[in-house]
Amino acid sequence: MGKSDQGVQASAGRYTVIPRVLVFVFSEGQDGDDVLLLKGAPTKRIWANRYNGVGGHVEASEDVYTAARRETREETGLEVRDLALRGTINIDTGQATGIWLTVFAARSDERETRPSAEGTLEWVPLACLGEYDLVEDLPVLLERIAGMDDGAPPLSARYAYDAADQLCITFAER
Repeated sequence: MGKSDQGVQASAGRYTVIPRVLVFVFSEGQDGDDVLLLKGAPTKRIWANRYNGVGGHVEASEDVYTAARRETREETGLEVRDLALRGTINIDTGQATGIWLTVFAARSDERETRPSAEGTLEWVPLACLGEYDLVEDLPVLLERIAGMDDGAPPLSARYAYDAADQLCITFAER
């Protein structure tokens, strides 16, 4: 089968997505698990001064696991273990192009990170998430991800925006 057999030419005008990865790195803290969050730099185009996991775009030469490891290493300096798929999210932007977000969880025994141009990294106790200015979907998403057992099937969700431009999250039923 050649690349022309993938049907891209015949798919012109269909819904397309930009592939991204999001990684939540967990580590044992004083009072249980902490999660490594990135407070976006004030100059960031999206999510400036708000806390999010680490991640970014999937390059054409990568699979999503490779992209997740690369983005984690680039943004934190950490080599993580137990990188596990936790979910996929179709983000409907109301345009012909959306975002396909693949979400991972990982563990780190090391807690020392390196500075990143993306923003400031901070280990946040899961019990204190409400004290931080999180990207709006994080409280719901992180609660589900942090509570997943190792053998649990990945979650599947769709994000869309209503007429008032408010985020609406729908998780698939199993």
